[in-house]
Amino acid sequence: MVTEREREYLYLLCRTKGLGAVTIRRLREIYDSFESIYYIEETGREEEFPALHRVYARIREGRGSREKILEEYHRMADRGIQFITSEDEEYPVRLKEIYDYPMGLCVKGRLPAKDSPAAAIVGARENTEYGRAMAEWYGRELSAAGVWVVSGLARGTDSAAHRGALQAGGRTAAVLGSGVEVCYPRENQALYREIGEKGCLISEFGPWDSPLAGNFPMRNRIISGMSDAVVVVEAREKSGSLITAALALDQGREVLAVPGRRTDPLSAGCNRLIKSGAQLTDTPGDVLELLRIQSGKLGGLQEKNGKGLAKKEKMVYSCLDLQPKFLDEIAGQSGLPVGECMGILLELEWKGYVVRTANQYYGKKL
Repeated sequence: MVTEREREYLYLLCRTKGLGAVTIRRLREIYDSFESIYYIEETGREEEFPALHRVYARIREGRGSREKILEEYHRMADRGIQFITSEDEEYPVRLKEIYDYPMGLCVKGRLPAKDSPAAAIVGARENTEYGRAMAEWYGRELSAAGVWVVSGLARGTDSAAHRGALQAGGRTAAVLGSGVEVCYPRENQALYREIGEKGCLISEFGPWDSPLAGNFPMRNRIISGMSDAVVVVEAREKSGSLITAALALDQGREVLAVPGRRTDPLSAGCNRLIKSGAQLTDTPGDVLELLRIQSGKLGGLQEKNGKGLAKKEKMVYSCLDLQPKFLDEIAGQSGLPVGECMGILLELEWKGYVVRTANQYYGKKL
């Protein structure tokens, strides 16, 4: 059990620039306390371990912010934030299995129970309506079956996966590239608050740290590390989601990919993963089977049946697909003038049958 004094010193070390999780862990194996590491020059072992000179320089430089960091630490409880150390009972058990697991995590909300299965859902930020629907479907069905859905709160696929999980009970964890008191992107404020209330927000950074570009590759190892399996929904040939998939494989996790059209750039990454040996998945049942969970009756991914639509509305709706089409193409297929077709599409959009993904591009809404 880590004492409160030791927790403070570990927090100081975790907030020291240039001092990584692996270095702190290795030093902990040498020294009997985090306090001893923080005052490393007083141990008299610098000659025994010459590399400690560099560590000492970083710690000494960081001491200039000691009081500010400790003040930050003591403010966390008032904000409902826990500092969970790798030696605490609550620390995610799967995360301890990876080589560079964080020595401390800031957590807002409830962490998954140790025996709870977990699956990461990741993918494109600029996803299609089809990709959004798939991510939301997977998130909803996995959460309903008792699986924790782990993702990164980014726009696009991450957000859809979190929303789906919240719809089915709230078993979702968002691993942030910022502090847990910082919502990024800002457009996800409502989602961020709901995850904090029903699931949990997790970060290895300070609670008020900004979302720096270098933080996101670091947080990806936590997303995969906390999960039994990683599901990739839409990814370009070069994508951050493929980095997460590669990390998952290195960590011994299962990787599944949702296939897509060969001509769709957002499916190139998923299709390449499948060719490279990732498991193909086109239903959440594949993930539940992998995790050995009885799926029961899964909710389907259903298109609206078009009942109640006027004759010309049905004509236009039947020309649509999940992959958005340009207005002129829809008008040509329906045989209606472009102006009339556009008016019908706007009416269908208002009724919730159609989604407009870009200027004059329309697709079916699931």
